[in-house]
Amino acid sequence: MKFAFSTLGVPGMPVPDVVALAADTGYQGVELRADPEEPVHPGIGAQERAAVVGEFDRAGIEILTVCGYVGVGAAGDDAPVYAEIDGLLRLARDVGASNVRVFPGGGDQDPAVAEATAARRLGAAAETAAGLGVRILLETHDSHRSGAAVSRILGPVGHKNAGAIWDVVGPWLDGETPAAAHAALAPFLGYVQVKDVASAEDLSPLPLGAGVLPIAESLATLTEETWLCWEYEKRWYPGSADLPGLLVPGREHLLGLL
Repeated sequence: MKFAFSTLGVPGMPVPDVVALAADTGYQGVELRADPEEPVHPGIGAQERAAVVGEFDRAGIEILTVCGYVGVGAAGDDAPVYAEIDGLLRLARDVGASNVRVFPGGGDQDPAVAEATAARRLGAAAETAAGLGVRILLETHDSHRSGAAVSRILGPVGHKNAGAIWDVVGPWLDGETPAAAHAALAPFLGYVQVKDVASAEDLSPLPLGAGVLPIAESLATLTEETWLCWEYEKRWYPGSADLPGLLVPGREHLLGLL
């Protein structure tokens, strides 16, 4: 398997330092958090995008995903949602990322309404993604945390450029077993986000293996070609231990489970 980590774990770190960290710790890829407070986001220009490509290419590290925060099932007009997705897709194309991450974002709506909205928008966005050579991936998150819930959106889309990210915490919070989550997501699966936490009430990040998430059971369902990305949420929990010193033990822990 190939391993990546998310820049959510090293908030604000300059791109050259992110690349060096991945290379020094044996990670083959990186998820880039595409927020204006980070170095890489849709607002940067062509010269900055080219510089990002150069840094990653020189080290032989892949940009697995550009991670946005748009909710594809959110209530309201389509235009701003499409505009945000389009910006993320073009950023991904320009920096050589394979994927763009989006959220369900259904909020308090009737789930069926949010699912229909999300499927319609993803269907249109997948056509754009295909033209740009990028895949748009819906994460098990917020209003649709389980594999079954995400599959209800992606099934009607039926486009190879629309898929899923299995964040292991979402289905677990919903009481869905890893086997059931994988069965629902397998036709759409882009890759898996791993993490560990103390409990459902305390989601602050822990070193892999130090918490209660069913990481081993989740990995047992996967093929050798699947990417694993450690999403260590330091940005939201600044009091947590720093990620860089945890990366090598975390990768070794995952290898021991495979």
